[in-house]
Amino acid sequence: MRWQGGRRSSNVEDRRGRRAVGRGAKLGGVGGIIVIVIAIVMALMGKDPSEFLSAASNAGATGGGATQSGPVAPNPGEDRLADFVSVVLASTEDTWTNVFQSRGQVYQPPRLVLFRDQVDSACGMTSSAVGPFYCPPDKQVYIDLSFFDDLDRRFGAPGDFAQAYVVAHEVGHHLQTLMGISQRVRQQKRGLPEVQANQLSIRQELQADCFAGVWAHHANRRQQILEPGDVEEGMQAAAAIGDDTIQRRAHGRVSPESWTHGASEQRVRWFRIGMQVGTIEACDTFNAAQL
Repeated sequence: MRWQGGRRSSNVEDRRGRRAVGRGAKLGGVGGIIVIVIAIVMALMGKDPSEFLSAASNAGATGGGATQSGPVAPNPGEDRLADFVSVVLASTEDTWTNVFQSRGQVYQPPRLVLFRDQVDSACGMTSSAVGPFYCPPDKQVYIDLSFFDDLDRRFGAPGDFAQAYVVAHEVGHHLQTLMGISQRVRQQKRGLPEVQANQLSIRQELQADCFAGVWAHHANRRQQILEPGDVEEGMQAAAAIGDDTIQRRAHGRVSPESWTHGASEQRVRWFRIGMQVGTIEACDTFNAAQL
């Protein structure tokens, strides 16, 4: 994939040097013990500890996600990935800005957060084990760059265009939030049996795959980003994270009723549709007779 000369996005937040330590806690646990010890010492010194205890309690009750900051340890390979992700994000910004303008709309790009191990977002404290994710309440994409190593070694989907597909897929969920699709899906899921709710989730995920293909369609027309083998990399990545492939690898059997993202063939098909047609309308998975 030709990306080195691309624009870098200003919407990347690098939290790799921060360690998330959870949300603020009330007076309890180790932190609470320390507070109580300080209060006892103050009392022994003839000082009134009530104001201190009140302030400590309020800080714990109202505190957001706490982080411990530090410098990002030098890692040339990871830093190159961070640079790459910034270019891909900028490319999605350019693509969707143009597409929205053609529809008489204004595109509001998401912020992309780089983190290590775990991160605190408006969706709660999340481990990197869940993989890249999009959080609708804060309209941010979260990625631990180590996932790209997993994509290669664990899922057998190497290559920079495979990585770009992952970023574009998460941005696809941002589009769904901007267009009101995510909100409608959440409302429709309420009260539904799990299997039916999962079917809506599958259609939502396949649409994000299609949107990733639409990005690739326009980015290649504008900047000729694709090199030989790139399309195959993208298709391989889409197939590698299909529910059936993951279940077969993990358990040796497939349980379609528990799927939430779609089968490998479905994910490849909708990514391909997006790449070939290049329109939002082509990605209407919710009204498609065949997934």
